[in-house]
Amino acid sequence: MDKCSFCGRSRKDTNLLIAGVSGHICDSCIEQAHGILAEEFKKKSSFDMKGVKLMKPLEIKAFLDQYVIGQVEAKKYLSVAVYNHYKRLMQPSSTEDVEIEKSNIILVGETGTGKTLLARTIARMLHVPFTIVDATVLTEAGYVGEDIESILTRLLQAADYNVEAAQKGIVFIDEIDKIARKGDNPSITRDVSGEGVQQGLLKLLEGAIVNVPPQGGRKHPEQKMIPVDTKNILFVCGGAFDGIDRKIGQRLNTRVVGYAASENRDAIDPKNLLQYIAPQDLKSFGLIPEIIGRLPILTYLNPLDRDTLRLILTEPKNSIIKQYVKLFEMDKIELVFDDEVLDYIVDKAIEYKLGARGLRSICETIMMDHMFESPGKDSGKLEITLGLAREKLEKANISLLKAG
Repeated sequence: MDKCSFCGRSRKDTNLLIAGVSGHICDSCIEQAHGILAEEFKKKSSFDMKGVKLMKPLEIKAFLDQYVIGQVEAKKYLSVAVYNHYKRLMQPSSTEDVEIEKSNIILVGETGTGKTLLARTIARMLHVPFTIVDATVLTEAGYVGEDIESILTRLLQAADYNVEAAQKGIVFIDEIDKIARKGDNPSITRDVSGEGVQQGLLKLLEGAIVNVPPQGGRKHPEQKMIPVDTKNILFVCGGAFDGIDRKIGQRLNTRVVGYAASENRDAIDPKNLLQYIAPQDLKSFGLIPEIIGRLPILTYLNPLDRDTLRLILTEPKNSIIKQYVKLFEMDKIELVFDDEVLDYIVDKAIEYKLGARGLRSICETIMMDHMFESPGKDSGKLEITLGLAREKLEKANISLLKAG
C-alpha cells in the first residue's frame, strides 16, 4: 500500500500523495518543507553588512538620476549622507580610532518636488532596513495619535524584527514641518503634536537606547519591550515648510544695508528663495534649536519649472507616460501620445500649482474613459490627440483639482 516516505501516513489518511522515483510525499510534509525553506531563506536574506558592496556617492546619484529628474543639490547631499552612513557601519570598532558621528539630514522643498520620491528611490538600492514614517500622526505620550517610539516599531518591522539590523537602518521622517511649534505665545491648550513631539525626537536623533513596543505601544500595553540603540540609525527628514520663503526673504532684506544694497538685491533670485535657506530660518519657522542641531545637513529642492515637469512626464524609468503605455500594452493596445498633449498636461500642472503630483491627476482625468472602455476590445492603436485631451479635461469636474 502507498504511504508517505517522510511521515508514514497511508494514502487514505492524506489529502494528496505525490509519487516520486522511489517514494511518496504527502501534502502535510510538503507544507512543512516549504515552511522550513522559507525560514532558511529568510535567515540568508537578512541584512548583513559584511557582504555589501559600498557604492560611491557618484554611483548613488547615478542610480537616483534614473528615477528622479533634476534636484542635483539634494541628490548630492543625500548620496554623501548615505555613503558616510555605510562607512560608519563598516568601520571596525576600536577605542583608538576617531569615532565618526552620524550626519542626519533635512530636505526642504515645496510640495510635489520629489522629497518622498527621493527617499523611496534610495530605499530600492539599500542593503539596510529602511522605513518612511509620517510625522503628522505623532503626538506626545498619553494623547490620541502615535508615540515617538512607533517610528522604531516600523523600522523593526522592516528589519523582520532583527534588532541588530534595525540598529543600522535608515529612517525617513516625512512632513517634519508639521511638528513645528505653533507659536511663542503661551496658551491654555497644550501643543501636543508640536514642540512636545520635537522634544521626544531628540533622544532618537542624537542616539539613545529606546524601549520599543514591537506591535505599537497603545493597543498592546502588555507586550515585552525591545531595547533599540539609535546611535547608528541615520535619520533623513523632509518637509514642505510652507511659507518659509517669507522668513528667508525677511532675513535677506535685513542683511542688505548700505551702499552695496542694490548689488546684493540683484544677486538674489526672488523666484527660488529656498536655495538661501539657513538653520535660523528653520528656527523662526518653529523648529527648536536642539532639533536643528541634530540635523546638521540642510539642503533644499528646487521648485519644478516647465522643462523639468516635461522631462518628469516621459524620461524616468517609471515615468507616468511609460506606465500608461505598459498598462495598455498588456491589453494588446498600442498607446501613443502626441507631443502637444504632453505640453498641454505640463501647462495645466503649472496652472494648478500641484508640482509633479499634478501631472498624474491630469493624466488620470484624460485617460479614465479610455482605461474603462478599451480592455476587451480588439487589439489596435490608441492615439491621444490635443483635442481629445482638452475635451476630456474640460468635461471632467476639475474644480477640486484647482482648489488643491
